[in-house]
Amino acid sequence: MTGSRTRFTSIISAILFLSLVSFGARAQESGGEFLADLHDFRVNNYLAVDAFYNFSATGDTDTLNRIVVAINNANDAMNSVIASTSGVLTSDQIEGLNQSFDKFKDLMRSNINEVRDRGYPDLRLMADMADKALTMNATATELYGIAQENSGAKADDRVESARSASVLMAQMMARYAARTHSSVSQTFQGATTEVPLDEQAKTFDNYLKNVSSGSPTGELKEILSDISSKWQFIRSSYVNYNENNVSFIIDRYSKGIINGLTSAIELMRQNG
Repeated sequence: MTGSRTRFTSIISAILFLSLVSFGARAQESGGEFLADLHDFRVNNYLAVDAFYNFSATGDTDTLNRIVVAINNANDAMNSVIASTSGVLTSDQIEGLNQSFDKFKDLMRSNINEVRDRGYPDLRLMADMADKALTMNATATELYGIAQENSGAKADDRVESARSASVLMAQMMARYAARTHSSVSQTFQGATTEVPLDEQAKTFDNYLKNVSSGSPTGELKEILSDISSKWQFIRSSYVNYNENNVSFIIDRYSKGIINGLTSAIELMRQNG
């Protein structure tokens, strides 16, 4: 038991450390790379929330590691945004997003500690974290649009659709996990006011259609076909939520879709 608590403490300390790292680690000159970092930031924050909902139900270390990896990836992306010399956003805009991220990490640590110490989550604290994730990512999305306009670079419609699909899938995952693992579905902020999951699934359909436009060939075609197959397998679970669905399969296939979209984006950017 002592070894287990030591490992938990080590992981929590790792998340705490992320708030203290230097933000001058890497510079980005390209507006395109800046947008890629903002995209990664949005996706990984939702992946962290998704992992937390699973952790709140199981309390296992492997799931906790997923939270740390996602937060670490989001932190790396924020590091790059802060260190960027692209000039597509003001320092105040970037600092505002960074402060919001720091609050999100604080809430994540507090929620993890609640589960670790009490064996179950504090529903209000969990709702606060989900609320922060949504508002923070809404800000990041707004800044993404501003940065895109200021960069003057012509947007690739397929890349933008793939990025939008990735963010949407990550958000849908987190909302699905909230419904599956929380006794109160409202713990994911906006559950009553946000676009319902079935409507989000239809939006995702449109994004995939756009990504697949232009008769892709070769490796890209194979990746998009795999994404489509995975999506068709789990789509009905998002459209018609059923508590009897096997949630870990939904989670695994959803992550597979996000990974596939990441690969597709890289290929499309290379062949731009």
